[in-house]
Amino acid sequence: MIYENSLIFIEEERSEVPWLKIFAKKKCKEMSDCDKATKEAIFKALEFIEKEMIKYFKPEKINIASFGNYVPQVHWHIMARFKNDSFFPEPMWGKKQRESNLKLPDFEIFYKNIKKILEENL
Repeated sequence: MIYENSLIFIEEERSEVPWLKIFAKKKCKEMSDCDKATKEAIFKALEFIEKEMIKYFKPEKINIASFGNYVPQVHWHIMARFKNDSFFPEPMWGKKQRESNLKLPDFEIFYKNIKKILEENL
């Protein structure tokens, strides 16, 4: 668990790229099922994470996705993507393009930074 408040929680997805998931705490199948405060918390957290990923990792692109086919609970994926990651330009669920040897800054420092930013702003 990276962060948690009364509306949302944020977890890491173990991967070669920085990848976080934001979940609504209330059981909501779709975003339209979420109350206004939950929606605002999700989108604020998403923006803070995206900006910190850009600043800290300097990726080629940030990917943001919302799926719920396997986990029918509102959640968002935020991934920093790099030209030389194993799947780029495909999605992380796509066909592997190459073996990657990414040299990225320490993920644990990034998680601490995100936790601090979210605690101060949400």
